[in-house]
Amino acid sequence: MSTENKEERRADRFVKTVIERLRDDVNDSAFGAALRRADNPDTEYQSWKYLVQWCDLEQIRERKAFVLIGAALAKAKPQGNGVFGIGQALAQCYADEGKNNGSEKDAANAKIRRLLACTSTEEACDILRPLLSLIHSREVSLNYAGLLNDILYTDSGFNEWIKPRWAKDFYRYGEAKEEEKKAKKDKK
Repeated sequence: MSTENKEERRADRFVKTVIERLRDDVNDSAFGAALRRADNPDTEYQSWKYLVQWCDLEQIRERKAFVLIGAALAKAKPQGNGVFGIGQALAQCYADEGKNNGSEKDAANAKIRRLLACTSTEEACDILRPLLSLIHSREVSLNYAGLLNDILYTDSGFNEWIKPRWAKDFYRYGEAKEEEKKAKKDKK
C-alpha cells in the first residue's frame, strides 16, 4: 500500500469522523468547541486531545493541517464532505449567476495568487484559514478530505504537484463554466 493511499484514506476517515461527531443528533459539544478553538494559535492546544489519534502533534506541518481542517469543519458543520477542490471553490465564491465565472474577478485572482505563492504547506495553512471562512460563508461545497490530503504532502510534492493542480482547478473552473454556458446556448 502506497503512502499516498494511506494518507488519502486517513484524510477521508478524519473528515468523516469529525462530520459525524458534529451532527446535531450526536451533539458532541465539547469536541466541536475544542476544534473551533483550534482556529486560534493561542487556544489550539485545546484540540490536541482529539487530534492526537490522527496526527503526530510534534510534527508542525502535520498538526497544522489537521488543526486547519478540524477547525473549518467545526465552524461549517457540513452534512458531508464536499465536491469542489480549493481552486474550484475559490472560483465558485466569486462566480455570478450567468455573468462571471469567478476566476475573472480581481479579488479571486489575488487570493489564488497569494495561495500559490506559498513555499510550504505550513505557510499554506496560514493562508487557507481565512479562505476557508470565505468558502463557508458563500456556502460552497468544499472537499475537505481532498484539501487535507493536499496539505499533508511534503513541501517538495506540494510545490511540484499540488499548487499547479490548484491553479489548474481555479482557472479551468472558468473554462468549464464557459463550456457549460455554450452547451446550454447550443441546445436552445
